[in-house]
Amino acid sequence: MRKTKKRINDYFIEETYEAGLVLQGTEIKSIRNGRVNLKDSFAKVEKGEVFLHNMHISPYEQGNRYNHDPLRTRKLLLHRREINKLIGYTKEQGYTLVPLKLYIKNGFAKVELGVAKGKEKIRQTGRHEAERSAARNRAGVPRAAKAVERQAAERAFAEGGSLKHRAFGGHCRFGNGEGMFGSSRQAGSFLASLCTENGMG
Repeated sequence: MRKTKKRINDYFIEETYEAGLVLQGTEIKSIRNGRVNLKDSFAKVEKGEVFLHNMHISPYEQGNRYNHDPLRTRKLLLHRREINKLIGYTKEQGYTLVPLKLYIKNGFAKVELGVAKGKEKIRQTGRHEAERSAARNRAGVPRAAKAVERQAAERAFAEGGSLKHRAFGGHCRFGNGEGMFGSSRQAGSFLASLCTENGMG
């Protein structure tokens, strides 16, 4: 059983199917002689059927007028339930149908068809998700920190702490509590707002 394989380093293969191949003229003779190239080939579901595109079958040397276009589109033969599954896959983003190998089985040409997802696509999706997660974390930290600072300051006021404070480079100390701010201006503004809220402004 002669096999013609395609490089699949760029894909993760989720599932495979064995499909028959509709040929014309002398194409089967060229396949038996190994005159086939699967590079750049792919399959598509069109009007409820599956077709193979860009598979190159070299003209048979003695075929003359019986030869056909080497890159013509060729129909693949699958069971209806298999076609329905492939339709479902192709509706999902990132999936493609890739012919993995071509071989002769019991006198007939067969194609091993893979349901594949590009590795680069998966890597990009992972990077984007990581960036979104990091952005959410960065946005959440300042809000959480400010809430903690305010709770500490309010506790200090409740315990009768002094309003005298020092603010150097964003570090503010007062009475019974202390906090960290983005700048001394923020520290001063924060304490001023507390004074106003407590009728001490």
